[in-house]
Amino acid sequence: MAASTAAGKQRIPKVAKVKNKAPAEVQITAEQLLREAKERELELLPPPPQQKITDEEELNDYKLRKRKTFEDNIRKNRTVISNWIKYAQWEESLKEIQRARSIYERALDVDYRNITLWLKYAEMEMKNRQVNHARNIWDRAITTLPRVNQFWYKYTYMEEMLGNVAGARQVFERWMEWQPEEQAWHSYINFELRYKEVDRARTIYERFVLVHPDVKNWIKYARFEEKHAYFAHARKVYERAVEFFGDEHMDERLYVAFAKFEENQKEFERVRVIYKYALDRISKQEAQELFKNYTIFEKKFGDRRGIEDIIVSKRRFQYEEEVKANPHNYDAWFDYLRLVESDAEAETVREVYERAIANVPPIQEKRHWKRYIYLWVNYALYEELEAKDPERTRQVYQASLELIPHKKGTSIGKCPKNKLFKGYIELELQLREFDRCRKLYEKFLEFGPENCTSWIKFAELETILGDIERARAIYELAISQLRLDMPEVLWKSYIDFEIEQEETERTRNLYRRLLQRTQHVKVWISFAQFELSSGKEGSLAKCRQIYEEANKTMRNCEEKEERLMLLESWRSFEDEFGTTSDKERVDKLMPEKVKKRRKVQADDGSDAGWEEYYDYIFPEDAANQPNLKLLAMAKLWKKQQQEKEAAEQDPDKDIDESES
Repeated sequence: MAASTAAGKQRIPKVAKVKNKAPAEVQITAEQLLREAKERELELLPPPPQQKITDEEELNDYKLRKRKTFEDNIRKNRTVISNWIKYAQWEESLKEIQRARSIYERALDVDYRNITLWLKYAEMEMKNRQVNHARNIWDRAITTLPRVNQFWYKYTYMEEMLGNVAGARQVFERWMEWQPEEQAWHSYINFELRYKEVDRARTIYERFVLVHPDVKNWIKYARFEEKHAYFAHARKVYERAVEFFGDEHMDERLYVAFAKFEENQKEFERVRVIYKYALDRISKQEAQELFKNYTIFEKKFGDRRGIEDIIVSKRRFQYEEEVKANPHNYDAWFDYLRLVESDAEAETVREVYERAIANVPPIQEKRHWKRYIYLWVNYALYEELEAKDPERTRQVYQASLELIPHKKGTSIGKCPKNKLFKGYIELELQLREFDRCRKLYEKFLEFGPENCTSWIKFAELETILGDIERARAIYELAISQLRLDMPEVLWKSYIDFEIEQEETERTRNLYRRLLQRTQHVKVWISFAQFELSSGKEGSLAKCRQIYEEANKTMRNCEEKEERLMLLESWRSFEDEFGTTSDKERVDKLMPEKVKKRRKVQADDGSDAGWEEYYDYIFPEDAANQPNLKLLAMAKLWKKQQQEKEAAEQDPDKDIDESES
């Protein structure tokens, strides 16, 4: 029995033999099996149970259970920020914004470095139109994590979408103080260009190329100027870039871009100069693209000689020809010397330097000597740094000092300029040479009597020195000039001077003299405010009298906005110091703002249609009285029409009222 049992355990089950092992003609994939199962709905999943809430008590119970679940999840693991976000979003779905804020604030206490948390928090406030809350969150975010660019982008985008251009610009400025990556600067520039602020964009580019001094950024700056047709500015940017990188950090991309810009401007000689300048200073290994573009340019616009000039061996002959044609062409000498210094022996270099410095400027003028002096400087630097010969360096410096005419020039006498005068006066002030300052100011004003700033500075100097009468005389002489560049600044300075001296009567006379020259509304308002601030007896009456006089004078003024400005200033005065009757009197003088139409003509004189504009009708103007009456009648007629239309639209209401 045991043997039979053991034999049964060892029995191997029979395996069905597959007669045909060839692959089936129709193959069925796993994807097909899943698709057929879905179509036949073999796996029917029951829908989740729906809970119907019928009263407020059940709703509160549901909220309590959900909140307990969320709080338990948070308690188990506070660092899982997704639990906090789900909790806050659930509260937001119930319009419990204050609770959602509380959850987000608790989450920020746990992990204030979590970017997603800040984003979700701010998006919730924006979604619920809580703009000030959103601003507060963005401000906290950029203050806490200023290097997260996403916060800055979303903050500026929100302000721009709200139409708060000034606010967006302020956020961008705060961002730029952190010197962010290049894309942030481009976003700021594009923002300003969207509002046609080309000058602001230029200012941003100026800061951008200094923070990120890369060649490609300078090229973008120049192309920005070229795109907006500021070709002179674009050329200046390229020149500044060349100067900025100097000979130590030269990059062929800059010179290729510069040359192509000049090529677009049809300045072919400039293009050649740029290519030659770059090829002389950049090694051949680093200038392959430069050489290629220069060759293409010469094939398009140059001749065979231009192509041959690229080769260094041909340039010496060219420079020889240039200096022979004009020995005083110091730029040609500089280029020639640079060439021979790069591949010639010391004796050859000295020979060329001696030939160059032998061409002394023919006349004693600074503009001619300015370039010539650098020949001596370069000669001395070559002997010191390249030839390593201190004795010859000393001889070169000594010879240059004996040759240059140091005592032949007097800058103020021969070349008077504002900058030169200012620098000289500043120097004498530091040395406390006040008599010399007076002399310089006299010469300065003889040279430019229309310069109001010089008159003011001169008078201020005398005031500081305590000579009040002399300062007053300078002001009197200044305002008597026939032509001044900023007369309003000069008069204001004179008036402020008299106010500081507590000369009330003189100040009053100055205002009267100024009003004889101009009837500008700001002068009248300033005069009235002066009388008010004098603090003397009757100042209110005098101030009111000036407003009345100004209003009477400006009745014939064509600029009605200025007259309105005067009346508004008067009304502000009466609101603070006047009686009820005084206020009513000014209110009666306020104009009526009306919308009018007028024809518009194109530049060629043709009719371009009509445009609407606002005009002001003052009650005091006798000629406008019919217009005011007509306007009042029109308003009355419009009101009657509206009442009539309302009665026609609701006749049943009229019947009910009549029956009652």
